[in-house]
Amino acid sequence: MRKIEAVIRPEKLPAVKEALGKLGYPGITIIDVKGHGRQRGVVQQFRGKEYRIELLPKVKIELIVKNDKELGEIISAIIENARTGEIGDGKIFISPIENVIRIRTGEIGPEAV
Repeated sequence: MRKIEAVIRPEKLPAVKEALGKLGYPGITIIDVKGHGRQRGVVQQFRGKEYRIELLPKVKIELIVKNDKELGEIISAIIENARTGEIGDGKIFISPIENVIRIRTGEIGPEAV
């Protein structure tokens, strides 16, 4: 099992959610986050004055994948639906998951996902 954490632009969330749902992954966790990468934020103007926004709003999607075949499909779907080609499109992090336990039923392992 693997955990996918994808940090994407908020406006791309509906398209990514729809794509994951079509792949059979309607169960995801979504967290509103703020941060910056290499661009170190953006400079904007308001009433003639410049100001810097250092922490940009993003959305973090977390989901657990049962096997490597599904992992590739899900990563491709996220990339395809979250990419704009501009700086700040986000990142995908993949980690191994040792075990999962469903609290309600006590199921353990991939069945609990």
